[in-house]
Amino acid sequence: MGKNILIIGGGYAGIEAAKKLAKKYKGRDDISITLVDRRPFHTLMTELHEVAGHRVGPDSVRVPYTKIFGVSKVKVQLDNILSVDFEKKQAKSAARTYSYDYLVLGSGADPEFFGIGGIKENSFTLWSFDDAMKLRHHIEDTFEKAVAEPDRTTRQKMLTFVVAGAGFTGIEMAGELIEWRDVMCAKWLVPKNEVRVIVIEAMASILPILEEDLRAKVAFYMKAKGAELLTNTPIVGADPGLVKLKDGSSIATSTFIWTAGVSGSNWADTLDLAKGPFGRNPQDPNAKNRRGRLLVTDEMCSVDHAEVFPVGDNLWFIENSKPLPQIVETAVQTGKTAAYNIIAAIEGTEAKKFKSNYHGFMVSVGGKYAVSNAMGIKLSGFFAMVMKHIVNLHYLISVAGINQCWEYIKHEFFDMKNHRSIVHGFGSYKSRGYWLLPIRLWLGLMWVFEGINKIGEGWLSWAQGTKSGWMFSSGVTQAGVAQAVDEAEDLFGAAGGAEDLFGAAGDLFGSAGDLFGSAEVATDALSAASGATDAAAGTAGTIWDFTKPILDLNGVVATWFRTTFMDNIMALIPFQAFQLMVVLVEMCIGLAMIGGLFTWWAAVVSIVMCLIFTLSGLFAWNQVWFFFAGFLLLGGAGRAFGLDCWIVPLFKKWWNGTRFARKHYFYLDGPSK
Repeated sequence: MGKNILIIGGGYAGIEAAKKLAKKYKGRDDISITLVDRRPFHTLMTELHEVAGHRVGPDSVRVPYTKIFGVSKVKVQLDNILSVDFEKKQAKSAARTYSYDYLVLGSGADPEFFGIGGIKENSFTLWSFDDAMKLRHHIEDTFEKAVAEPDRTTRQKMLTFVVAGAGFTGIEMAGELIEWRDVMCAKWLVPKNEVRVIVIEAMASILPILEEDLRAKVAFYMKAKGAELLTNTPIVGADPGLVKLKDGSSIATSTFIWTAGVSGSNWADTLDLAKGPFGRNPQDPNAKNRRGRLLVTDEMCSVDHAEVFPVGDNLWFIENSKPLPQIVETAVQTGKTAAYNIIAAIEGTEAKKFKSNYHGFMVSVGGKYAVSNAMGIKLSGFFAMVMKHIVNLHYLISVAGINQCWEYIKHEFFDMKNHRSIVHGFGSYKSRGYWLLPIRLWLGLMWVFEGINKIGEGWLSWAQGTKSGWMFSSGVTQAGVAQAVDEAEDLFGAAGGAEDLFGAAGDLFGSAGDLFGSAEVATDALSAASGATDAAAGTAGTIWDFTKPILDLNGVVATWFRTTFMDNIMALIPFQAFQLMVVLVEMCIGLAMIGGLFTWWAAVVSIVMCLIFTLSGLFAWNQVWFFFAGFLLLGGAGRAFGLDCWIVPLFKKWWNGTRFARKHYFYLDGPSK
């Protein structure tokens, strides 16, 4: 009998559960897996501050479900679930009803305002993609309007940015504001000392989850950059444009960002499931100070229904006398446990009890500074930022493969503007395609000439025997050489009548040899005289002979390459086929570059050919430019006055729709199906 698995929410936990289940049951047609979400993409919640702070574009935190699941059996439905009937095992939206045998609840979390008056109505939050975009546009508009504001008090209010909460989200958002402040001040000619970035924290210290030494480093860095950190400063209310503090003072601001905490999702709190001890109850007068999360067993299933698995920020579970923190690692690990136990229920095997395995914490302050404590290793500054990028890449490769990692690298480094990364502006500058046109044409012409020269040297004249035997070790015979020699002997045997003619010619060239022998003596004399002249003039002659091979033909490297690859592999190919292959590859590289057709691939093959020739001891120093030109053409040079302008988009569309590309995440940008 078939089983229907329904996953509500495509957050970190929902994605993890879906992928584990899809991998297990990819060959089972009787198992269906449906993921329901309101958005067509998975949001990288830990990177929202980068979008809100205008460091990266919106696409950097959106991973489409079409890319994540490719051709897997997970069916994604864009819908908004309104209620769940746990007795009938049905989830309902306004238009559809979804039946299930097993239900994964991963609806995430919502901001917690602790019942403080005016906060929700007068602040920005940062807990969704929409939140990040709303804040991003607001800050841009605020700077633009502040420049034209004549009233000094109003202008100061507009240029004051307040972040409530000094946890990870608050500090990271403030770090982005510090960096973006510099960019916007330069753009609108606003003095930096007019812009205030204030972080307000009710507790005695920022980032309480980190060790004291790391907290101190973050505080020092932020203060050095001009941020104001107000600790032991509870917020008691807010009005439009005004933040009220417990000591009776207030701060006038047009941008009040609330990051002081999250609860379980408001939607999950409406479900008829047992809540944790801090569950919301509308009749409870103290409900405003409590957080609602769904109570689960150590197998990550609801205490009310064994087939329902709340995961991630939705659940309430005590481990080591503490509730599980609402962080990414909790979401991923609980999602994995839920998937394991659904499989165990279907297969009739033993369920697994949840045990967390946290690897540490890290927080970035803008794009250039971070602190981390991962697996007991404390880092700060550049190396902590590197660690953060590595962690993000590790997650992305498990979610959407190498393609999404490449997208991340482009967003964080190659497309980064205003030097807002650990590599500053290095790697972010791009050459215009038309500047690459001359080098593309010249390199292509050189490859065509290489092929033409080989034809002229007899590489395609099989009767003459091998022209590439010198690329192999002494004593190694290429396939087909013996047959060609026999055919050549028959040919020249039939031409035996010409022997007398060649004999006479031999006498003639013998006489010429005496003449050229005399000329050789004269040449030697001239060379000696030239050397003597250089010595007399006090010069050293040619200091570096660029016509010399990069690697010695009989050196260690060239010998290893020749004996390993040429003698053992290439010698098995008939010399006719080998020589034809070399000529065709060189000609095709050249013609492709000249026409700008699949230039990226032509450049890759060019680099590989150069590498082979170099390792064979054939490439000279004055040919090294072939390497560098090849790398230069990898950047889309064929789209400027080349066929790639039309062909590449069509090829991408076809390739991205293939089953192979979707299954293995080998997209060129994104899937087309």
